[in-house]
Amino acid sequence: MSIFEPLGSNLWRPSPLAAGPFSGLQGGAVAGLLTADLEARAEERGWGRAVSASTWFLRPAPMADLRTTMTSLVEGGRVSVIENALHAADAEMPCATVRVTFARERAVACPPPPGEAGQTFEPERYPARTLHAALGRPWFMDAMEARLGDGVAWFRLKHEIVAGSGPLARVLGPADWTHGIARPLQDVCADPNPNLTVHLFRPPIGDWIGVRAHTDWQPARGIGMGRGVLLDTSGEIGCVSMSVVLLPMPR
Repeated sequence: MSIFEPLGSNLWRPSPLAAGPFSGLQGGAVAGLLTADLEARAEERGWGRAVSASTWFLRPAPMADLRTTMTSLVEGGRVSVIENALHAADAEMPCATVRVTFARERAVACPPPPGEAGQTFEPERYPARTLHAALGRPWFMDAMEARLGDGVAWFRLKHEIVAGSGPLARVLGPADWTHGIARPLQDVCADPNPNLTVHLFRPPIGDWIGVRAHTDWQPARGIGMGRGVLLDTSGEIGCVSMSVVLLPMPR
């Protein structure tokens, strides 16, 4: 079962696994849908590989039929930037937008920078963790297996965002938890992220996505940020960042 099922051209129906912890859909599920929709079109349009996604969550996306609208901002020789917006099926104002950068790969004769050569990870070594939604119903975390060890949170999707999701789309769901993984306080306030940006310098190998997360808060201003390194079991694959606004914890 996919988390979003297609109903027709640019029309989608979310399953209960797309839900967030409070109201509306989880941001990572929304970002994944919008990006998967573009990655599916990339090969036929000749855009290359999706290397970056910047998502803005404008208002809660409802648990209802949805539609997507694509806009090509630039289609260049090496780089293309494509926007996709999510709407409730009968609404004009979007709930969220994503801008995905695509790049055509081309070999260049230069040495790679130093990295974590030879480093590997084994997420199965760590115990599985279960996180429940505040409202006690199915939600997006139920679509993933989660483990935590050695400062890295590991996620493995048990359900595709949409059938045939591309590499960037399946990274966005785990990446959207970055600001919550390293929360400086627990259950004191809510910390929604109004945006999400992910960069990949290579596609992930295998099913596991790891996040080495860090969060900074300014309680006196009610704002903060989350950031992290993204990994697969062979090492680093990219990075994630998002803004955070602090709100009273909903009852």
